[in-house]
Amino acid sequence: MDSVFDGVLSAAADGVLSATSGEPDDIPKTNTTVWILGKNYNSIQELDQIRRDIQSKLWCTYRRGFVPLGDAQLTTDKGWGCMLRCGQMVLAQSLIDLHLGRDWFWSVETRDSTYLKIINRFEDQRKSYFSLHQIALMGDSEDKRVGEWFSPNTVAQVLKKLVCYDDWCSITIHVALDNTVATEEIYQQCLVNDKNDESWRPLLLIIPLRLGLSEINPIYIPALKKCFEMVGSVGMIGGRPNQALYFIGYVDDDVLFLDPHTTQRSGSVGNKASQTEVEFDETFHQKYAGKLNFQNMDPSLAICFLCKTRISFEVVINQLQNDVLNSGNQTLFEITKTRVQPYISRKSVEGAASIDFEDGVQHVKLNSSDDDEDDFEIIA
Repeated sequence: MDSVFDGVLSAAADGVLSATSGEPDDIPKTNTTVWILGKNYNSIQELDQIRRDIQSKLWCTYRRGFVPLGDAQLTTDKGWGCMLRCGQMVLAQSLIDLHLGRDWFWSVETRDSTYLKIINRFEDQRKSYFSLHQIALMGDSEDKRVGEWFSPNTVAQVLKKLVCYDDWCSITIHVALDNTVATEEIYQQCLVNDKNDESWRPLLLIIPLRLGLSEINPIYIPALKKCFEMVGSVGMIGGRPNQALYFIGYVDDDVLFLDPHTTQRSGSVGNKASQTEVEFDETFHQKYAGKLNFQNMDPSLAICFLCKTRISFEVVINQLQNDVLNSGNQTLFEITKTRVQPYISRKSVEGAASIDFEDGVQHVKLNSSDDDEDDFEIIA
């Protein structure tokens, strides 16, 4: 299997191979706590459970040899698709958590029909709901051409549109712009009437942030750690400068991540009916995480939470207010009931169809088409 070999290469590239054993030392061999998406482990006593938890995440990487994509007929996303892959990973983890549960674990023998439904959605085929093809082509709606690098906010906006076309996934995505989580907006989005009873649409809440100019401001690090400790955390999409990563937890002063920068072959998991499909399924799983000091993170990132119910959303909001936003001298973002609309003169937006926020900065798009979801069609 080339994925295992490539995974070790990836770990070596991140400087996490032990000089004595040759094994990755992403998890320190000291008596400390490891946090992975709301779960804590003892690094020595529970190493096997840690490895199993990491390996159960879908590891989406560069691929080669897929159906040609875009005007340039690209057959690989090496060099440009890393943030798209990170977007796939956070959405995949949300679907696994929602439909299989946070305590679900993957193994080579896994043939669960729900798991297969999820993984099939991320294969590099035009018909897959959340394939690289769908994300890259929908990027046109965010002024990103195929082959261009996405920011965390851009991939979040694209995923928000794509989930609308997949009824089975059941998730709605809210992207909190301008460093503000407006709860009333979220209630309006997630509460739907079903025979006069209130029902909640499971929510993937994505909060894009910029926590510094060229480097992350260390004042924010305690709050980022708290986010990983929260029930409902599905990680963060961000990276280090010019390299996107999917952050899944932390240990001491290091953040743990899955790295998409390994190029693997394209293919299909299908129903895992053949040995080829079983082996291809393995390319989506990696039991070793990368490790990076928090201060080496790129300041542009997005924090992500899955709120399966209204109660879980309110618990997340309460924890954010009490534990995260009060954990430092400067808050990561604001939580308000309603959003205060910035004043923009009519003259300044004449001819503008929409206002976009890229990494928390407001941009007015002139002479563009309306941004409603109905204006986009999923590719066939």
